[in-house]
Amino acid sequence: MTLVATGIQDAAPSVVVRVADEPVGWDEYLRPHGYAGFALRPEWLRIFARAFGHRPCFLEARRGGRLAGVLPVAFVRSLLFGRRLASLPYLNSGGLLADDEGTARLLVDQAVALADRWRVRNLELRHEKAVEHPALGSTLTSKVHLRLPLPASADLLWSGFKAKLRSQIKKPLANPALTFHTGREELLPDFYRVFCANMRDLGTPPYSMRLFHEILVHFPQEAELCVLRHEGAAVSAALLVHGPGVTQVPSASTLRSANRLSANMLLYWRLLERTIERGQSCFDFGRSTVGAGTYDFKKQWGAEDHPAVWQYYVREGTVSDLRPDGGKYDRFIQLWKRLPVAVTRWIGPSIVKGIP
Repeated sequence: MTLVATGIQDAAPSVVVRVADEPVGWDEYLRPHGYAGFALRPEWLRIFARAFGHRPCFLEARRGGRLAGVLPVAFVRSLLFGRRLASLPYLNSGGLLADDEGTARLLVDQAVALADRWRVRNLELRHEKAVEHPALGSTLTSKVHLRLPLPASADLLWSGFKAKLRSQIKKPLANPALTFHTGREELLPDFYRVFCANMRDLGTPPYSMRLFHEILVHFPQEAELCVLRHEGAAVSAALLVHGPGVTQVPSASTLRSANRLSANMLLYWRLLERTIERGQSCFDFGRSTVGAGTYDFKKQWGAEDHPAVWQYYVREGTVSDLRPDGGKYDRFIQLWKRLPVAVTRWIGPSIVKGIP
C-alpha cells in the first residue's frame, strides 16, 4: 500500500511522501545524524516484525528522488489494547528526521492518514524535540533521557566520581565470587532468566526471548549481552547496543536476592568500562521520571538530563491509557508480582507485545 502527497506551501514543491515497500537509501541518509539516526534504522522495524508481529511502515519523503526525511512506524495490534501506531516501540526514542519543517509536517500528515485509515487509538512519536503539527495535540514530557559524557579512560571516569559512589562500587569490586562476562547468543539464557525474574518483581510482563535474539542478529557488531555471575550463577545482566558514539542499555536487570552483594552497582561500572573500551563518548542510561528512584540511581553516576518529548495524535481514549504510572493498572501490577516467574515468562510476551 502506497500513499502519496506532494508539497505544501512552505515545503519544496517537489517533495513526495509515501509508504515505501523497502527503505532504499535509509542507512546513507541516517548516518550523518549519528545517534539520532541510529534509533531510526530499518533494522528496528524488522526486529519488531519478527519478535512481536508488528507491521513495519517505512514512511519517507523524497525531493527529486533523493531522501529528504524518514519516519519509521510500527503498526501494533492487540486484542487487549487495540490498534496503535508507534515510532518506535521498546526504544526510548523514535519519530522522524527531515531536512526542513515543511517536510516534517508532510511526514506527520501521512502518519496521521495511516492512523485514520487503520482506525488506531493513537499515533505515538517518541521525539526528543517537538515537531509542530496541528494533529499532534497531546504531549508527554514527564520523563527525561539520562546520558553520561565519557572521558577517554575508565581511570579518568573513576577519578571524577564522588567518594560515596566509589565506595559503593569498591565493595562488590573486591568480591572474587562476582565475575563479569560479555558475549552474544551464548549468554542469552542467563540474561533472559534474570530479566524475567526482575520483570516479575516489578509487576511487568516480560518481552519474549525472541526480541533480544533478533536484536543480536540484526546488529552483529553493535549489540552484546553482559552478565554478572555470583559463584557461577547469573545475578545481574544487561543488553548493550553501541550506536555511533553513544552506547545505550535498553534492558538491564538484577535479582533482588543480589542486592546485598551490590551487584547492580558493579554491573553498571562494568558497563561503563565496556563502553569506554569500545571508544564511545557517551553512555545512555535510558528514560526516567524526575525524582523517581531510577532517576536518582542514574544521576549519581553523573548523568545529565535531556528532554523526552513524546507526541500523540489521539483518535480514542487518552495518552495515559497504556502508561503504567497512570494508576489504571495498579491492581494488575500487584497481582503480577505474586505469580510464579515461570507463569509470567509463559504468558507475559503475548501481553506486552501489544503495548508500544
